[in-house]
Amino acid sequence: MELDESTPDPRVRLWSPVCQAVALLLGPYAEVVLHDAGRDRVLAIWNPMTRRAAGDPSLLGELDRLEPSAHDVYGPYEKLLADGRRLSSVSAVLRGPDGEPSAVLCVNLDRTPLDRAAALLAGFAAPTAPRPEALFEQDWTERVHQIVGGFVRTRGRPVERLGREDRLAVLAELDRAGVFTVRRAVPVVATALGASRSTVYALLAELKDRSDPR
Repeated sequence: MELDESTPDPRVRLWSPVCQAVALLLGPYAEVVLHDAGRDRVLAIWNPMTRRAAGDPSLLGELDRLEPSAHDVYGPYEKLLADGRRLSSVSAVLRGPDGEPSAVLCVNLDRTPLDRAAALLAGFAAPTAPRPEALFEQDWTERVHQIVGGFVRTRGRPVERLGREDRLAVLAELDRAGVFTVRRAVPVVATALGASRSTVYALLAELKDRSDPR
């Protein structure tokens, strides 16, 4: 902790446990700064991210111009360091017994590890090449899952909430894909739709009746 030793300050003694607790929890990626609201100076700093030190100007600006509806807590808002690192910051105005601003507590969280983790997860999740159809053209069960899954995503509801017309529509799509030319396709389709085999057979019969010209 960097501390302004020019004069012992009761505010540092009061808020130091809180500041240290936040710094320990989020360290080494969080800088915690306690500012003197009256003198506009840094009172103490934990895990400094720049060369700023206790006793340096705070450059906080006019506190009375802050939005009162925030109830003395502002953020998270974004800041940038000179090296390009993004910070998520929160500032809290700490008031004395008279209700006047006594100190300002700022927490600056380095987003670098979060951004790296997000990029890594996005890289794992995002397909980077077209699917090799030659590997799947004989796997008709994969085709069933692809059609049913695509239908569910389009409708925006799970298979157990598909109505009769929905099921007829997805069965028609499966039929057009040639799924039912495969022996024992109905049990696989029934499982994918969360329905019984008898239900699927009945729906297929209804689908056939609808398509037969009379």
